[in-house]
Amino acid sequence: MSHIYQPAMLIKLLSNGGRATTEDIAKFLASFDRSQIEYYEHITKNMVGRVLSQNRKITKRTPEGFSLIGYEELDAKELEILIASCEEKITEFLGKRKDPWGHRRKSSGYIKGTVKYRVLSRAKFRCELCGVTAEDRALEVDHIVPRNHGGSDSEENLQALCYTCNAMKRDTDDTDFRRVKETYGDREAGCPFCEIPTDRVIAENELAVAILDAYPVSEFHTLIIPKRHVADYFSLYQPERNAVQALMESRRIEVLSEDPSVEGFNVGINAGEAAGQTVMHCHVHLIPRRAGDTPDPAGGIRGVIPGKQKY
Repeated sequence: MSHIYQPAMLIKLLSNGGRATTEDIAKFLASFDRSQIEYYEHITKNMVGRVLSQNRKITKRTPEGFSLIGYEELDAKELEILIASCEEKITEFLGKRKDPWGHRRKSSGYIKGTVKYRVLSRAKFRCELCGVTAEDRALEVDHIVPRNHGGSDSEENLQALCYTCNAMKRDTDDTDFRRVKETYGDREAGCPFCEIPTDRVIAENELAVAILDAYPVSEFHTLIIPKRHVADYFSLYQPERNAVQALMESRRIEVLSEDPSVEGFNVGINAGEAAGQTVMHCHVHLIPRRAGDTPDPAGGIRGVIPGKQKY
């Protein structure tokens, strides 16, 4: 963006006597940010424009945007009075709430560009809610559990949302995020995956750990386990799924680096006793595979039911 921001800042300085406030420069830079313009176009069409047109009957939609009903009947003095009245309303509101956008600042926080890129890349540059591509609608990196509800800035708690989905989500939700935050600490006495000795942990992040399987199918067979005591994969929160995925990907890279003979992986999750789950704490198997480790690997994970691997 330096190809836009630097010349834009110089334009502002050159056209303003060589000096400008940081706020003025920031406003000028924002005028070139198409994603911000699209965001406020959405606000105009679906929020303020809808209220003024449908509810208050003051404006109406036009092919290009909106028009003010009865504008042609207003004289210069009436226009001056109405503008002054609107400005007074804004001043009055800001006098009561000095920082009406503080919730957005508190919710968003500062996220490094490299982290934003990883989140967008993980989502394959699509909104993780509606699936629209970044080419069709600007994407934003959003906290899953908002910061003002105790959510962290860790990568596992970030998601890619288009500006429309993010505007609808805002920083509120019907979920009691305070309770969600508390449940991340849930552990069950006697559960072997809630009481993993620290010397068995080979990698971890905020919400998950990785250990070597005690009864490995192959060398470097790894279990990725959410820290919260939760029955199966389908009960995980999205940040936990992100955390598990992040550990699985990093562990895969480590295994490939340590053992060049590894040519593939099986990823398996047992969910429920009927599926063979014996420890009722979610865990994901990452099983390295090597050429010749079984006479005929075709069918792979289908082999969980004898006789069904071949097809």
